[in-house]
Order: sequence, then C-alpha cells, then structure tokens
Amino acid sequence: MRDYGAESSVSVQGGPAGPEPGGLSPNVPLVVDLDGTLIKSDTLHESIIALARKTPSALLRLPFWLPAGRAAVKQRIEDRLGLDPALLPYDPRVIDAVEAARNAGCRTVLATAADQRIADRVSDHLGLFDEVLATRGAVNLGGARKTEALVDRYGAGGFDYIGNSAADLPVWAQARRALAANAPSAVVRRLARTHPAPVVLSRRRAPWLPLLRAMRPYQWVKNLLLFVPLVASQTFAAAVWARVLVAFCCFSAMASAVYLVNDLLDLEHDRRHPRKKNRPFASGEANILHGMLTAATLALGSILVAYSVSPAFLGLLLLYVAVTTAYSARLKQTPLVDVMLLAGLYTLRVLAGAAACQIVPSFWLLGFSMLLFTSLAFAKRYAEVSDASRRGTRTLSGRGYQLIDEPVLATFGVSSGYAAVVVMALYINATAETGVYATPVLLWAVCPLLLYWISRMWLAAQRGFLTDDPIVFALRDRVSRVVILACSLVVLAASQKPSRLLAAFHS
Repeated sequence: MRDYGAESSVSVQGGPAGPEPGGLSPNVPLVVDLDGTLIKSDTLHESIIALARKTPSALLRLPFWLPAGRAAVKQRIEDRLGLDPALLPYDPRVIDAVEAARNAGCRTVLATAADQRIADRVSDHLGLFDEVLATRGAVNLGGARKTEALVDRYGAGGFDYIGNSAADLPVWAQARRALAANAPSAVVRRLARTHPAPVVLSRRRAPWLPLLRAMRPYQWVKNLLLFVPLVASQTFAAAVWARVLVAFCCFSAMASAVYLVNDLLDLEHDRRHPRKKNRPFASGEANILHGMLTAATLALGSILVAYSVSPAFLGLLLLYVAVTTAYSARLKQTPLVDVMLLAGLYTLRVLAGAAACQIVPSFWLLGFSMLLFTSLAFAKRYAEVSDASRRGTRTLSGRGYQLIDEPVLATFGVSSGYAAVVVMALYINATAETGVYATPVLLWAVCPLLLYWISRMWLAAQRGFLTDDPIVFALRDRVSRVVILACSLVVLAASQKPSRLLAAFHS
C-alpha cells in the first residue's frame, strides 16, 4: 500500500468490543465518504481537469451533457479517461480511522456520489473497504439518495459515518456515530446540533489561504521588469510611473491566473514530484473549483484594466497568456524550446513595460535581456536536472530532459550569461557618443558586477541552492540584492554630471 503522508494522531473511541454508543462496535459498519473526506479533493473536479489536460476539445461538450444530470456527466467523463487512484490526495487521518475500524472487526463501506468505476479503483488501490456504494447509471448517490440507500441497507442508527460537508448532514442525522474530516467550522457547528459529541478528525482551514498561496504573490517580483524601460530611458514623470504601476498590477493578476491554471493542469506531474506534491492543489488543500473561478476572474479583470493602459500593452498581455498557455500545455516538455519560451516571457515583460509607458525599447536592451534571461532559464532547468540526479531519479516528470543533459545545459547557460555582459559592454561603449548618460564611463562598473552575479547564480545552481525561479531566488538572496543595489547606484551616478557628483561627495 502507498505512503499516504505523515503519521497522524487520530483517536478513535472504544476498542474491538466497544458497544458503547460513542465507540467502535464490530456490529456497526463504518461508512466513509470519498470526495472531500477520504481524499481532500473532488473526483469530479479532478476528472474535469484531467479531461482538459488530455482532450481539451471535450470541454466544449460539457454544457451539452449537463441537462442529462450530474450522474450522466460523471459517466461520460469517466468514459473518456480513468483517474489514477494512486495520485489522489488522501487524508492520512481518515485512512487511520478506517484501519482502526477494520482492526476492531467493523465492516468498512465506501459510499460516494462519484462514478462507480472511480470508487472501485480507489477501493482496490487502498484495500481497506469491504463494500462500495457509488453513482451508477442515472442515479447520483449523493445527499438524500445516499441517506436513503444507507438507511435501507443498515437501518437508522445502524452505521457510523465519516463526512465533510453540509451535503452530509442528512446522512449524519441517520448515523449512530458522526465523524467529520476536513469539515468547515460552520458544518461542525451544525453537526453538533444533532450529535452532541461528534468526532472531528480534522478541520478545513480558511479556503482562501491555500488559494492565495497557489496564486504565488511572491512571483510578482518578476513583473518589476516592466519598470526596466523607464529606468533605462531615465524617465521620471509621475504620470508615466503611475501608468506602469497599473500595468504591473495587471500583469501580476494575469500571472496569478496563469499560475493557477498551470498548477491545475500539472496536477499529475506535481504529485509525482518530491517538493511540488505539497503545492496547494496537488496536496488537496486548495479547492479545484475555487481555483478555476479565481483564475477566470483575475484574467478577465486584468484584460479590462489593461485596455485602459494602452491597446499595445493589452496585446502583449494577451500574447503572454497565449505563450504561457502553450508552454504549460505542451511546450514545456520540449527540450530547448521551453527555455527559449521562458526567456521570451521575461523579455516580454520588458516589452510590455515599454508599451505601457509608450517608450520604444532599444536594440541593446532587448539583446541584453534575451541573453541574460536565456541564461537564467537554463539555470532553472539545470537545477531541476541536477536535483533529479542527486535524488537518483532517472527521468524528470513532465520535462523533456535527461540526466545526461546536465553538463550541456550548464554550458548553454553560462555562455548565454557571459554573452549578455558582452552586449552590456558594447552598449556602454555606444552610449559615449549618444549623450544618454552624463558620465557613461561609470557604467563600466556594471560589467564586473554582472559577471560576479551570473557566476554566483550558476555556482548556486551547481551546489543545489537554486530551487526556485532564478529571479525570485535573486531577490531573496542577500548578496544578489546587494549587487542589484550597487548596479542601480552606478546607473544613477552615471546619469549625473561630474560636477554634481563632486558636489554631492563634498556635501
């Protein structure tokens, strides 16, 4: 049997011969709900996401299936795919409770509104249930129908029941003993009115907390790249900065929507990964339906506000969505193409910032950005391959790279980073004639700083310290922040005339 998670401390009252009403009794079966209880997720939502990943065009048929009822929808989705029960987010506390019941000699029953085939596969995988009751044909075994089926089979008060939601209240009302798992506090309070002492195995946290974590607000720092054209062109008008700030908010909202969609489509691969399996959707902490609705709301709001910034900015924002969608759906599994797309998405942020403030980006800025971000994208992939190598994994789930690619990825990445410094040096030489900077000779200090930072990033990747997005890692890394500050001060100093610098020094 698979590892369902860390050990839990579930306390089940009674023992093998405990006939008291509050404990286990070998004559009373333990009935367990599936969706939201045995697993922290919902098999229907999981199936819709799996269908979207496997056959996106099939989603267009969903509206035409709805009039036939929920049971028919579940059946038609299941006809087209089969969820892997080994990858579902099981609750170890419920597993412990079922095992305790079996050890006490109780009959265990899985009763769910999920499709019969899904329930059977879950039961076969766990090997913990003596019987399975589920949705079959046109009869959706949920709510009142589940209550009726259990009462007909075991009689009122003839079974114990573990559930999680308000839909389980009618079932709990007919149960001898009520147990709640992953239940909201409001549901537990309502349950206590009919069962004075319900057993609460676990409570569900506020749903917005894991959802906010899935939106990855810390990744918004990458959207600070929108301000690069302003800094490079030395534009300091307050109105222009305000416009770019609005653009930053739009990009951040859209980025969060994309992250939500990406995590939803990546559920299978994330659950196979040693770290990503703890992500909110992969672990079942975040509700899949809430994630879909939040992603749609963020995307729509971002598009409406982006149009007010400028049509060009809106166009680049939609291009960002198209590229990230293609990347998440297929292209991130294509070696080298995925790296080029990642680098392009970074550069796209610079272009979007230029469009927001209506500045034409220079050739130098785009060339430097593309090379630098290509280096960082290679660093991200190198870190993943290197991590898999250290763990002894032969393949990378959801990626097109092999362990033997590790040296060549490092070669590509380091050379791209050093080439970016060369472009910076050529740009500094060209600015001596343009007069953009009052003291361009000071800009040469940027080159050794960049060489040091790029070398340090790759050293961190080699040593296994680079476990996140390189830009996010850089902003969390104290030394990287010092380098960024030093480069900013150099650029600021280069924009001033020597007389002003001397006056500032003497003052």
